[in-house]
Amino acid sequence: MKSPFTRRTAPYQLRSGKSPLARWPFLPFFVFLLAAFTSAAPADAPPQAPAGAPRVLEVSIEGVIQPFLADFVDEALAQGARERASLILLTLNTPGGLDTSMRDIIQHIISSPVPVAAFVAPSGSRAASAGFYILLSADVAAMAPGTDTGASSPIFLIGGTAAQVDETLKKKAMNEAAAYLRSISGKRSRNVALAETAVTEAKAFSDSEALKGNLIDLVAKDADDLLAKLDGRVITRFDGSTVTLHLQGAVRTSYEISSKQKFLGWLAEPDVMFILLIAGLIGLYVEFTHPGLIVPGVVGGAAILLFLVGAQVVPINLLAIVLIAGAIALFAIEAKVTSHGLLALAGVIAMLVGALILVRSPITGAGVSLGVALGSTLPFAVLAVLIMRLAMRTFSIKQSVGPEQLVGQTGEVREDLNGAGTGMVFVGGELWRARAAQKIVAGARVRVLRVDGLTLEVAPAETAPAPQAHS
Repeated sequence: MKSPFTRRTAPYQLRSGKSPLARWPFLPFFVFLLAAFTSAAPADAPPQAPAGAPRVLEVSIEGVIQPFLADFVDEALAQGARERASLILLTLNTPGGLDTSMRDIIQHIISSPVPVAAFVAPSGSRAASAGFYILLSADVAAMAPGTDTGASSPIFLIGGTAAQVDETLKKKAMNEAAAYLRSISGKRSRNVALAETAVTEAKAFSDSEALKGNLIDLVAKDADDLLAKLDGRVITRFDGSTVTLHLQGAVRTSYEISSKQKFLGWLAEPDVMFILLIAGLIGLYVEFTHPGLIVPGVVGGAAILLFLVGAQVVPINLLAIVLIAGAIALFAIEAKVTSHGLLALAGVIAMLVGALILVRSPITGAGVSLGVALGSTLPFAVLAVLIMRLAMRTFSIKQSVGPEQLVGQTGEVREDLNGAGTGMVFVGGELWRARAAQKIVAGARVRVLRVDGLTLEVAPAETAPAPQAHS
């Protein structure tokens, strides 16, 4: 089906008196997630209906049909059933959506014990692609003047661009989409043949064309007009039973989308998901190559967790993850071997392809856009190679500090060494406690023979041989 949809420079230490945030850097992130997943958007309390007054629950479907929106509609339908509403009014304005989310919504509309009216409104709105299916599946299908619907041919998009697919696969998708549309429109006594042309010929219909062609039941200028026209109307449910709508004086309430669903909707945006993935990989990459920085690891881990939350909302192509992981490996190898940029180029291509196919199902006008894919992949490639080279250069530098490095160096006695105790010598720019097997007076030059803890064993420089290098 066509579908819509940073630095600490020392190791981290805990000290008494530090704030809880210093001990648990992930704490703010988890508090934020908890708030996002448990809070709901504030909504006015529903008005109290007079005894026996009919209730109408209004639900707005705006934008791309995707899993979080399907959950929202499912919850609204369940709420309508609990309230024993007389009608659930779905207001549609959508370019289409994921096939799985569309089918989920349709299944709940069909099984709803409360009649459902789908209304394409306000004027200027559309119910294209998946929205056309939802419109035709409702007990009542209505449109406002100046709206359109249809154009439901399956297409396959990569990076927002239509992709050529195998002819057999194309026919398979076309036939299955047409059969599904016939099954739901036929049960609603709509014009099956005309509805099928929205799939086979990608036809779209204005409100008047849809009404004339028996695709919808009526045209209404707004929700008030629609409810007035539906009052007293006898409708046939999907199971064949009939219901008379009594809507005069109905109390209308709106079912609002929750903060959790808004948050999931943001995370489900393919561009946002890819940016979170890249940000997470950069953070973890910096932390692994420069241990102890803490902040990159925290930020990277949080970004990866948010990406995984989004991956639970929209289907992810595992091949894309493999390609992105392979790209990171190629960037790391590029920093170690001389390939004149060929490995880095291969990594860029792999990551770019992985970005464009990250979302498994085609999404209308979405997928990871080419601009975001290029704008994220190229900087990541440069940063990955530079960071790896910097890390390798750091690890390859010979240790130049510490007592062991003083062996073989010469210095000056600052406090007499009498052989029985220790004195002070100046070596490597610092004063060290030292001992010697013989008396050495202050001002004499000595050579370090070995290091015993923080005490140097020395001998006169002119008699002590310099340590020999060992291979």
